[in-house]
Amino acid sequence: MAASAVLLAALTTSLTGPIRWAALLAYPAAFLAYIVLFPKQLVAQDLLTATLVLAGLFLIIYRDQLNVSDLRWQRRTVQALRSGSERLAQAQTAEQVTEAGAEMIHQLGLAPNLAYLAYRGGSPQILAARGAFVPFMGQPIFPSHNDSRSVQADHWVVEEALVRLPRDQRTRFLAVPVNNRDTQHLGTIVLARPGNAEFHPDNVGVLQSFTRLLGAQLGQFAAIDELSEARDLSLKALGGTLEQRDDETGGHTGRVVDLSLRLGHALGFSESKMTALRWGAYLHDLGKIAIPDAILHKPGLLTPSERKVMESHTKIGYDLLQNLHFLPTETLDLVRYHHEKWNGGGYPAGLRGYEIPETARVFCIVDVYDALTSERPYKEAWSQQRALQELRDQAGKHFDPHYVDVFLRMLREEGADSLLEQ
Repeated sequence: MAASAVLLAALTTSLTGPIRWAALLAYPAAFLAYIVLFPKQLVAQDLLTATLVLAGLFLIIYRDQLNVSDLRWQRRTVQALRSGSERLAQAQTAEQVTEAGAEMIHQLGLAPNLAYLAYRGGSPQILAARGAFVPFMGQPIFPSHNDSRSVQADHWVVEEALVRLPRDQRTRFLAVPVNNRDTQHLGTIVLARPGNAEFHPDNVGVLQSFTRLLGAQLGQFAAIDELSEARDLSLKALGGTLEQRDDETGGHTGRVVDLSLRLGHALGFSESKMTALRWGAYLHDLGKIAIPDAILHKPGLLTPSERKVMESHTKIGYDLLQNLHFLPTETLDLVRYHHEKWNGGGYPAGLRGYEIPETARVFCIVDVYDALTSERPYKEAWSQQRALQELRDQAGKHFDPHYVDVFLRMLREEGADSLLEQ
């Protein structure tokens, strides 16, 4: 009988659920039947044997169940890592990285409630959430005692986040810091779950590995953002410096940058194209650095030879920017081709229609509009109504007619109806 029970336990090793306990239940059932059928043959040795067999069967099956649980955990970990790595690789922004990392950790199944806490705009917030934390995403977290302390210094932010959950959803919680490769603190992952079961050390170790992966990815995007901001400020400063040489156009760069971005937004430009447009607007007149003052500041009309020198500024600016390898093609196109005309009568290449790059077609509208409404040594400032009428008249000649329509509609929607009166 004992041998049969051991054999049955061995045969059910790979199974799960109630059938896995068949050997443990079958043996006592058979032993009880033996007692009923043959009570006089029962001796103390039989009871001892039965007890030992039951204990041995229980230990075998319990050990196997632990092995099955470990295998399930390993499979879940591998699956979370695989899908999470794919999403992290596809992420284009820090927000997408945060969301991908939160989903990757949530797939581990350690807790139904998850929050990623980090500072935004000077206040700690829940930037990604699962479970009961979801309703609190994006809300600033303030200390109940009106003190101001960092996530890195203590646990008050974690505590304030946790108290937002129902008590039964935070019986057990775990907070793990998220750091970049330089160990700079970026935020904190918080897990909360009901029940009294503690988090297993092996689970905590895997979670820490996942948060390191998330921190490394977030650190890369933070570094990219800092570099991009530094580049933007440098190009803006360069554009402002160039403007100082062209005194009569004071404020021109700031105005055309603003108008260009508004028009680009109205046209539905992507974030990357908007950046290229902004950088091009900063640098569009870079080539004028090589134009003699006698021509650049001449109060009257330019002679044909002087006009040719002035027109060379687009190519000069383009050539000067060739060594700035981080500049996108759309920025370089704007600098070189913002004086092209829709009908092919512009310079330097005589491009026409859709041959002219998008950013150049956008910028030439706002550049001309600002030039018309600004005072120059050779002309007075036009009224805004007159300048807008000139844009209408030149649509399909100098300018992309669709872009002119969008520009006029943009001003109308911004409340500039008086400027659009015929």
